[in-house]
Amino acid sequence: MRLLALLAVLALAVTGCSGSDPARPGVLTVGIREPSTLLPADLSDQAGRLVTGALWTPLADYDAASGKVTPRAAESIDSADRVHWTVKLRAGTFHDGTPVTAQSYVDTWRAVAAGHWFSTPVLTELLRAKEITAPAPDTIAVTLDRPSGQVPALLSAPGLVPLPASVLASHDWNGFAKAPVGNGPYRLDGPWKPGSGGTLKRVGQGNAQEIELRVGEPAAQYDAVKAGTLDLVTEVPGEKHDAMHADFGDDHHATWALPRAGYLAFPVADPRFADATVRHGFALGVDRAALEAGPLAHQADPAKALLPPSDAPGERSGTCRPCSFDAAAGKALLKQVAFPGGATIYFGPGAEEWTRTLTVGLHKALDVSVTAQAKPGTGPLDGPATLDLKLATASPYELLSQLASESGYTDDVFRQNLALADAAATPAEAGELYRLAENQLLRDLPVAPLWSGHGHAVWSSRVHDVTTTPFTGPVLAGVSV
Repeated sequence: MRLLALLAVLALAVTGCSGSDPARPGVLTVGIREPSTLLPADLSDQAGRLVTGALWTPLADYDAASGKVTPRAAESIDSADRVHWTVKLRAGTFHDGTPVTAQSYVDTWRAVAAGHWFSTPVLTELLRAKEITAPAPDTIAVTLDRPSGQVPALLSAPGLVPLPASVLASHDWNGFAKAPVGNGPYRLDGPWKPGSGGTLKRVGQGNAQEIELRVGEPAAQYDAVKAGTLDLVTEVPGEKHDAMHADFGDDHHATWALPRAGYLAFPVADPRFADATVRHGFALGVDRAALEAGPLAHQADPAKALLPPSDAPGERSGTCRPCSFDAAAGKALLKQVAFPGGATIYFGPGAEEWTRTLTVGLHKALDVSVTAQAKPGTGPLDGPATLDLKLATASPYELLSQLASESGYTDDVFRQNLALADAAATPAEAGELYRLAENQLLRDLPVAPLWSGHGHAVWSSRVHDVTTTPFTGPVLAGVSV
């Protein structure tokens, strides 16, 4: 009996499940990885955004493809001149019972702008407001330093949700992340338990009365959903990718675009990479399908455009020639310009494995010496660098400006098109200008697109109404059991 009890304990530790029957009326059980934090402004991982997406309600939802803004905590986000913006709030309260007011947002954004968090650049580099005030409890007034139509997209960022006055006064960010207080349809019942998870209780509009979040490894959680001891898992490991379709069918799994993409950035100021022909040669030498099936473990798609689907203003009409794998053409381009050969490709944290696979593939395809090396802390690079970019907003402006910055690309026409897109009066006009800027980057190729991330979820037969968004993945408040 003691042996059986020990085996039962070990089984629970592996699966990350509580061992209880998930088929309880109104209770949804969800398997996730350990979130990096539950402080919204410092989040860039899928697990954390899934949880905070249930704990908070953003000002609005923004769809990059259509430019459509769906008000949530805001009643409206309007401007007559795209310089002076007014946000009208719906009535709302935090989970501690205090009201959510315009001052809540003003004070939160002041803290975010002063911090060194993942979402800080949304305010300091993208929004660039001259003044943000609360002229009335239900009104936020934003004055920009230039006309911008991107304000609804930026203010809809999941990192700009409001924080209660208690943590804004104490600045105990670490303590708050362990017991977050939001304004969303669910509250956390007790503190978050690292390595275990937490329970969400419904306090607003949500289908499940209670959501049990269980931290564990995706492979074991996948098997638990298949066995009926877990309702939903929000990540499918690479080894389960092909089986997913047969195990769960079209009605019980989903794939969605993540706000994440990989690139190869060239040092355009370096004489060896100053010619766009060299850059195109390297781009054509990348076997993106091998990266997707290998080190990226089916968690990404080979790039078909510069802008990933999560950030793209509608479908791209033309083909992306630099996204193709054509070793012969790539080798011919390098020979055409007498590329001297030999290149070091630098990688940052978390990108070593797929960068090393990339370098092996480039060496084989282009017949030049290519090695991989960790990126130094300071100083210019003498070779290309891989980028694994995680986005804080759905605005193409964020990504396009970051790509130009990472490569040192300073073309005036590109900068002008980017500025015009930012200032555009309508989403359609902005989308056309963003595509012009994207096309110019694909022509000059200071960065080569490699892959775009996607997420997977599978769920049991008792689960219904699963919808996904790029930033949250499955929308927990909408899931029915």
